[in-house]
Amino acid sequence: MAGHFEATPGGGAAVALDEVEIAILRSLAVQLLELIGPGDEPAEGEDPLAALFAEGPSEPPSDPALARLFPEAYSNDDSELRAASAEFRRFTENDLRTRKRDDALAVVRTLDRLSPTGDGGAVLRLTADECRSWLGSLNDLRLTIGTRLEVSDEDGGEDGSLYRLPDSDPRKPMVMAYLWLGGLQETLIETLMP
Repeated sequence: MAGHFEATPGGGAAVALDEVEIAILRSLAVQLLELIGPGDEPAEGEDPLAALFAEGPSEPPSDPALARLFPEAYSNDDSELRAASAEFRRFTENDLRTRKRDDALAVVRTLDRLSPTGDGGAVLRLTADECRSWLGSLNDLRLTIGTRLEVSDEDGGEDGSLYRLPDSDPRKPMVMAYLWLGGLQETLIETLMP
């Protein structure tokens, strides 16, 4: 189980994590929460139903990582498609942000409830619902890190130059995190497949 998820009864999954892995995952999830931003909670006395009909932004984010997390619905220079994309974003981005925030919070909460063993590690056991939140958050983390690293299709695979960085390269820790998160994501997907 060390380093990869394994299926558990009831549709969940489990993985053994050491204290450094737990700290890294928690830190990355918190950073993702900070990147996504706070939720728009109704003000005290405000009608909570009104929040359901609140409109979101119509312009794409300027931060490349956020633009990757909240992509355009239609990618074209046609003015009609730009208008349709803005309209789509206006009515969907708030919900998408909420889901991404909820997924990242689920990661933090499940990590916070771990009881470390004598060696500082712990076995993380997830329910089926928590697995879905973890999958979403692992994907968001990889998209964000990949965008920051400017990972492209050409960088992938065994011969990718990004993966052969010298230890002195300041991007090396993020590349290692990107690859590790990919391994966790892949094994979690495998546990959930019928």
